[in-house]
Amino acid sequence: MDFELSKEQKDIKKAAHEFAEGEFRDIARDCDINEVFPRSLLEKAGDLGFIGVFIDEEYGGAGLGFLEHALILEEFWKVDPGIGQELCSVSFGAEEFLLFGTEEQKKKYLPPLAQGRAIMGFAITEPDAGSDTLSTSTSAIFNDNEYVVNGNKVMIGNGSLADFLLVFCVTEHEETSRSGRHSILVVETDREGYDADKIEGKMGLRASDTANVFFSDIKVPENNLIGKRGQGFFQLMQFFDRSRAYVAAHGVGLAQGALDLAIKHVKTREQFGQKIASFQATQFKIAEMATRVELARTLTHKACWMIDHGNPDTGTIAMAKWSAARTAVEVVDEALQLHGGYGYMNDHDVERFYRAAKVLEIYEGTKEIEKIIIARSVLGRY
Repeated sequence: MDFELSKEQKDIKKAAHEFAEGEFRDIARDCDINEVFPRSLLEKAGDLGFIGVFIDEEYGGAGLGFLEHALILEEFWKVDPGIGQELCSVSFGAEEFLLFGTEEQKKKYLPPLAQGRAIMGFAITEPDAGSDTLSTSTSAIFNDNEYVVNGNKVMIGNGSLADFLLVFCVTEHEETSRSGRHSILVVETDREGYDADKIEGKMGLRASDTANVFFSDIKVPENNLIGKRGQGFFQLMQFFDRSRAYVAAHGVGLAQGALDLAIKHVKTREQFGQKIASFQATQFKIAEMATRVELARTLTHKACWMIDHGNPDTGTIAMAKWSAARTAVEVVDEALQLHGGYGYMNDHDVERFYRAAKVLEIYEGTKEIEKIIIARSVLGRY
């Protein structure tokens, strides 16, 4: 059992850190306040090979693993969660092409993503279908070699920016089994009948795009089907077994970034005639925070390593995602506390980190869903 990163992985981590420090730091607060993301930054990230590094080389990617993807995202989130989220979400769902797409689909959709010249999203959530994905009601009716899509998705990453979305929808309307009713379609956003309403005023991750999207009689060709009809739910679960592992890296990165901010602050802030880093209460907080971050990082790396070695374990992945999200929430709370009143002001980065943390316990599987998955992996189904 080797916990040491390879030289290549260390170089990737270092390069991602330098890119984030050089490109994010000066613009992060403005991007958050104004709820914008500079497209030029995506292109730079694509040119440097930071986007969707798990995409195979033959389709324009770096051909690396999910552990390398997680290392990059951790470094991005350490500097700014909002920008880090957007640079992750632009290829969010590309796994479906790799796992289930045709050769034609892979060659058409993946290279522009890896190059930072295209943006995608995955439209799953609906007003009445969040954790209960099988309640999804967006409809796709097949007729004359095409699907006609109608419905409404909510809180969709890149809904108002994407060039195309994967849409989780009902295609098998007569199927009695709930798990056999859904499929996944590619829907280009320039098709007639597509509309998106950007959500403004989010609590956190404001640099990333989130929108409610609407499908009104959108016609989609038959070859835009990903995988097999009626197998969408099972394909979605295999996607989650990858995405949740690197979303755990979001939590690790945010927690580490908050810890770094706290360390810098306590080393410079003075009270009662001495640096607050000298107080035992402060030292205990820092010790606990650092330990929590390292525990979450180790579990996240294990989950990603297992995927890369052909053994994605749903229970371990759920543990990593739940643990990292909880760690982010707890560590950033302590980090803000150590900043005192200064941490409550938006001219201090820790305030932005604090607002960003909570969503990690909600998206990509709520903490309750992750606990159900963990319990089932230990106990079986009851």
